[in-house]
Amino acid sequence: MNDRLAGILPVVQTALTDDGDFDLPSMERQIEFCIRAGAHGLVFPVLGSEFMFLSDNERRDLVAFIVKHGAGRIPIIAGVAGASAAIAVEQAAHAAHVGADAVIAMPPYVAVASPEQIFAYFKRIAEAARIPVIIQHAPQGPGMTIAFLKRLLAEVAHINYIKEEMDPSAHHISELVAARIPGCWGIFGGGFCRWMMSELDRGATGFMPAVDIVDIHVQIWRAWQAGDKTRARDIFNQIAPLILLTQQLRLPLVKEILARRGILTSASLRQPGLPPLDEADHRELDAALAALSHLFIKTEF
Repeated sequence: MNDRLAGILPVVQTALTDDGDFDLPSMERQIEFCIRAGAHGLVFPVLGSEFMFLSDNERRDLVAFIVKHGAGRIPIIAGVAGASAAIAVEQAAHAAHVGADAVIAMPPYVAVASPEQIFAYFKRIAEAARIPVIIQHAPQGPGMTIAFLKRLLAEVAHINYIKEEMDPSAHHISELVAARIPGCWGIFGGGFCRWMMSELDRGATGFMPAVDIVDIHVQIWRAWQAGDKTRARDIFNQIAPLILLTQQLRLPLVKEILARRGILTSASLRQPGLPPLDEADHRELDAALAALSHLFIKTEF
């Protein structure tokens, strides 16, 4: 990969049938939708892909599938986080072997690791992958100080990016941008893009939202990059109600949107325990999607 990562890099969902089997045609439709929408990369599997509920073999097989169908057309960033360094290293080596362009990992997320253990964890991932590594700094993992993140970026070869999602993420992005850390090629936002405008203003390199409205996220990005900040904010203000709804209902809502848009055949989840949408949720979603229909690209496949 010669070009540095920037822009809108959506998180691909793990597509399932109503019976819980993998739905590979729906996985492929997500790839095609993102490419048509103008996305700048694909990320899989991470938190939004239900990666913690996939077996190691399933993760490897699905990464290989994504690379097979997207490589050469769009950069592929493989999620390689593990509960231990040994698991993450296996995933990282596999991702590099099948042709991923970069890898992304949060720290070990089951037991709390010490700072030195986290440092060693990321160093081993980088040594196994030998392609750009993105640190995912998210609430689901242990917090890392800005000083610690600076150290990782400055001292470990191939660690080149951060996805910053710890609140207040915009403040952290400002501090990281201002630090001008050697080896840092970019800082991405996440969190359903809820702070997208502020994080753009502070110098964010891009964002990793879910796939469901990636076509609109790309429009915001393009307007901002073209210098039309008024247009970017106008579009963002139109998606704000949906962002609020997504923050409440999370993955079940994301998959429901993708099913309604004809990209997934089912909104089935691998993660247990998530409450289904009720009738009032569907009414709220009806209203939110109706207000955005003029911004959607066509999704016939």
